[in-house]
Amino acid sequence: MAFPRTRRWDAAIFSIAFSACLTAPVALAPPVQAQPSLPTLGDGLELTAAAERKLGDRIIRELYRDPDYLDDAPLQEYVQSLLQPLLAAARQRGEVAPDVDERFAWAVLLGRDRSVNAFALPGGYFGVHLGLIGVVATPDELASVLAHELSHVTQRHISRLIAQQGRQTPLMIGALILSALAASKNPGAAQALMVGGQALAIQNQLNFSRDMEREADRIGYGLMQPAGFAPQGFVAMFDKLQQANRLNDNGSWPYLRSHPLTTQRIADMQSRSTHDAPGAALAPARLEHALLAARARVLMRPGVDIWRQWLAAPQDAGFARLARPELAAAWYSAALSGVQLADWPAARRALAGLRASVQGDAAGLRQARLLQAQLELAAGQPAQALAALRAQPPGAGERRPELLLQAQALLQTLAAAGAGSSPGELAALAERLHTWVTLQPQDAGAWQWLAQVWRAQGQGLRALRAEAEAQVAQYDYAAAVDRFRAGQELARNSGAAADFIEASIIDTRLRAVQSLLREQAAER
Repeated sequence: MAFPRTRRWDAAIFSIAFSACLTAPVALAPPVQAQPSLPTLGDGLELTAAAERKLGDRIIRELYRDPDYLDDAPLQEYVQSLLQPLLAAARQRGEVAPDVDERFAWAVLLGRDRSVNAFALPGGYFGVHLGLIGVVATPDELASVLAHELSHVTQRHISRLIAQQGRQTPLMIGALILSALAASKNPGAAQALMVGGQALAIQNQLNFSRDMEREADRIGYGLMQPAGFAPQGFVAMFDKLQQANRLNDNGSWPYLRSHPLTTQRIADMQSRSTHDAPGAALAPARLEHALLAARARVLMRPGVDIWRQWLAAPQDAGFARLARPELAAAWYSAALSGVQLADWPAARRALAGLRASVQGDAAGLRQARLLQAQLELAAGQPAQALAALRAQPPGAGERRPELLLQAQALLQTLAAAGAGSSPGELAALAERLHTWVTLQPQDAGAWQWLAQVWRAQGQGLRALRAEAEAQVAQYDYAAAVDRFRAGQELARNSGAAADFIEASIIDTRLRAVQSLLREQAAER
């Protein structure tokens, strides 16, 4: 089904998930006996892991097209770096069933939305709004939210809810779909569709039950310490949620609506924290977290006036007396706001202040260099961007943010008559990018940059294949088939012996993706 552009990802989640239940057969697993070591909730009627992943892929395909979807390499890397140790701890504790571990994506999607929200999706996908990253004070607080959402997935809460909705009448589910779609464009129209409260009743069933919330709290809390995070992050995050609840949530904290905060949940977390670590307190915020929270606040597009305010903040009285994390974050906000406003001199002055404020902190210095490269690229100075990236410590160039920035910088220098770059450097970058996508085949952004690098090297056939793989990574199989066919046409017209292997790869991948496209069409 076609999906309208939305400002709210939850409308996409509900409409796509439930249209799938209506239009495609749902594979259900037989009732499973609960294991003593892993108590479960519900009646045992669940989607199979394969069916849930397929449903999640359908949802994600729509979210990739949402204008609020953001592939920001530094933020993506940071949030994923918090999720991975939590997932490793869940595996170690036996919380992840083998079939779920093998089939699920375990991937994070970022949304530009300024609201404070995060959510779990079918198939091991997680959505995180920039508003959440911008408001948490420590990585432990953000990790507590991810641990909670991860536990919803590992305990199969989502599959149970979807299976329950599959037993509702199509008319009632259809009413919910209409209301969710209308809500994305006109909340008043959505309210009008809630006739008789039937759709509202189903919407309420979408939210996790109180038992599921408490179970996700309990298991998520247990993941924190083994994953290297302070469990007190749970309590600190609950305090933030409770404060927002007292202020009569005005819509900027949708997390409170999908995860209602009860006194029992708060008391349980406080009791666990006191019992496990009496008198313990959160460690001071790391500079890296402060910088990336500032990045999230700038990139959520607060408006030109706010960017100008942040850019001018270093001139305020008392600015220099800020604590180090707050000072570094303010310099970062000023520099990135200058980039957004295309005020290059002011952005460079703020960047100099940022570098001075993070001296001695390796992670902070890395983020400053990445921001410097981004600034110089935006200012049309790719040689300076390359210089910043070449100043990174050995091995840093293999990480995703550096790889993608280097690709942009080298391609810009080639466009400017090749100043500052060499064919050897471009070939080395292509090799590193190829290695990256071989290990991370779902990284559409990396595939797209690799396509441009290969094209710059005159390897048009490989570039078309990379373009196709980028579409496959975002489940747009029709576009991928188009690119693979373009590759076949180029190979027929080329006749070069060196293209034989690449043409064979394209033929094989085209057949595989055509099969996926037929399956995708049958689900509609």
